[in-house]
Amino acid sequence: MKLSLRLPLLVLLSAALSGCGTMADPRQWFGSDDPALEPAELVDFTASVQPTQVWSMDIGDASDNLSRLGPAVDAGILYVANTEGQLFALEADTGAQLWQVDTQLPVTAGPGAAEGVLALGAAEGQLVVFDARNGEELWRRDLSSEILAVPAIGSDVVVVHTVDGKLFGLDAASGEQQWLYDHKVPVLTLRGSSSPVISGVSVYCGLAGGKMVSLSLDSGEVEWEQHITVPSGRSDLERMVDVDADPLIYSGTVYGGAYQGDVAALGEGSGKVFWKRKISVYNNMAVNWQQLVVSDAQGFVWSLDPDTGAARWRQKALMNRALSAPALQGDYTVVGDFEGYLHWLSSEDGAMAARLRVGDAIVAAPVVVDDVLYVLASDGKLTALRLPE
Repeated sequence: MKLSLRLPLLVLLSAALSGCGTMADPRQWFGSDDPALEPAELVDFTASVQPTQVWSMDIGDASDNLSRLGPAVDAGILYVANTEGQLFALEADTGAQLWQVDTQLPVTAGPGAAEGVLALGAAEGQLVVFDARNGEELWRRDLSSEILAVPAIGSDVVVVHTVDGKLFGLDAASGEQQWLYDHKVPVLTLRGSSSPVISGVSVYCGLAGGKMVSLSLDSGEVEWEQHITVPSGRSDLERMVDVDADPLIYSGTVYGGAYQGDVAALGEGSGKVFWKRKISVYNNMAVNWQQLVVSDAQGFVWSLDPDTGAARWRQKALMNRALSAPALQGDYTVVGDFEGYLHWLSSEDGAMAARLRVGDAIVAAPVVVDDVLYVLASDGKLTALRLPE
């Protein structure tokens, strides 16, 4: 009986999310006639900063519902893939193409890039690993289910989170399984997964059901588990508190966020909860010494004190615009929306500073490296942007 109930719910969830710019708020699954869910109209303002395009190129369809299919920069090289399985390596400074390979797979997440290795996840559970120097395929492996999280690479281990709640630790050279962590997935979940993040000898990952886990990178043994949010309510929908945001590690603290739950700061080594704040999150977050920035499920952008969780400011002008995860570029917070606009907000007070349309819906998180912002739109337009010095 449980299986027959679960399948229609997952089908309903998948169909509802497929037409949205990000992993949608479930309030919209059953129709969007509620005026409270209408996207905010963009209001004109006087820009205080002018972003300039460094370069741009078209990589092919990047999808409007795969938030973990985005660019990665490692050692001055930008790696990016499209949904048809083409993987590109570009000079990050100029956009010049270094190589391209065709995996012939429906890519859904990645690439992960580190230690001279690239890893891509695909819809039917395939993981493919490449030599970052030339795109040569090193190995591919069929895992237990779809991969919607960016694989992590560190200390010669590739860690992959599949949608059925499993974390695989695989030898980076051979693909041989080193360990497996299996977490029971609730009946109803968002269509997405937290990407594992490696720090030192540990790997951290958010889980469906409201938990964060720390595992030994070497053995997969549990070091600690901690609730970001404890499920509550009578229905499966009310109790859905997935931790889909990737763990964000900064200065000994792991930040996590749960849908219909909390944003929390945990001790990296202990899992001890330093603080929690009630904000519903399914996107990734960004942090520096000054602020932790969150785009919540309503489309509000928050700047929080990273030490206490106290709100520094909240920008409400982008409500219901299906915001991407935020990025920090210089003195500004940047988010993308479902119409392909990038919005720069002052990191001081959240005021609108600049707006630029770069393509169709922006689903993947913008990436900032050496003060250059790289953004991939769902129509496959990849753009590098710089702010004036």
